[in-house]
Amino acid sequence: MDILNEIKCITHEAKLVQINNQEDLNAYRLTYLSKKGKLAELFEIFKNLEGIEKRLVGKPLNEAKSVIEGIFYEEQSKLKELPAKNFSFDHTKPLANAHHGHVHPISQIQKEIISVFEMIGFNVSQGPEIEDDWHNFSSLNFPQEHPARDMQDTFFVEKDPDWALRTHTSSVQVRVMDVRKPPIRTLAPGRVFRNEAVSSRAHCIFHQIEGLYIDKGVSFADMKQTLLYFAKEFFGESTKIRLRPSYFPFTEPSAEMDVYWGLNSETDYRITKGTGWLEVMGCGMVDPEVLRSSGINPDVYSGFAFGMGIERIAMNRFQITDLRHFFENDIRFLSQFS
Repeated sequence: MDILNEIKCITHEAKLVQINNQEDLNAYRLTYLSKKGKLAELFEIFKNLEGIEKRLVGKPLNEAKSVIEGIFYEEQSKLKELPAKNFSFDHTKPLANAHHGHVHPISQIQKEIISVFEMIGFNVSQGPEIEDDWHNFSSLNFPQEHPARDMQDTFFVEKDPDWALRTHTSSVQVRVMDVRKPPIRTLAPGRVFRNEAVSSRAHCIFHQIEGLYIDKGVSFADMKQTLLYFAKEFFGESTKIRLRPSYFPFTEPSAEMDVYWGLNSETDYRITKGTGWLEVMGCGMVDPEVLRSSGINPDVYSGFAFGMGIERIAMNRFQITDLRHFFENDIRFLSQFS
């Protein structure tokens, strides 16, 4: 039968092919194993055979296919194991059209703030973004009727109202106080969540850095000097600060800290609402009840805490007018912060 002779010839021919590189291997595949290759042609003839002819041809045809495929995969494996030849690379040659990534502006500001406080002994602590009521509210002296507990301000877990997305990173400070003994000097950076309408000036997600210092004999004056040091390092040596009385459930006394931004341009008037002063953070002496709830004796130890929003500082630093840009991952926006 002619087809049997053709099978023998093609098999013998395939065994004699020299494959030295990837181009040879591709040519082998196209010649014998592709949809229009020699094996495919034989299988088309095989489909039209009947009876005893089909039984006589089927076995040698399948054997030929196995042999030819075996040669292909064996040679393919050999090529993969061969080391690259005649390859050299000039490491001093500039890359063409190289596109570099950029550190996100939020990350830039966060790293800069952390680096300032690390120079005076603060370390960084992390905690979960889904918190229980104790760490997020109760241990921080939030009364049960406090508006922050309402659905209007907090994203509660639907199946368990005792759990919620943290509304501040103060919960991390509580976790630190639970496991570490004073002296404590730590920062808690991270994302927080509030149930607010998204606009150019507000978002349901934002970033905070909160700080905590607890030791014997810590005073309000210590807090003021620490924050003045930060302001001078971050905003400039000539920076002035002021503290205005305020209220937070977990600190007493409490204050808002402003830095003098100046009134040198129309933008300065807009940012500072014509006062020249820019609100930067909240701060205060840790309430004795907060210390007591974490097992720290307020008769022996005292401390201060502070917290600032990173987005607000980044908007002022980079003159960004729309808060939403930080969360949209628009390359046109991010590429400006190289």
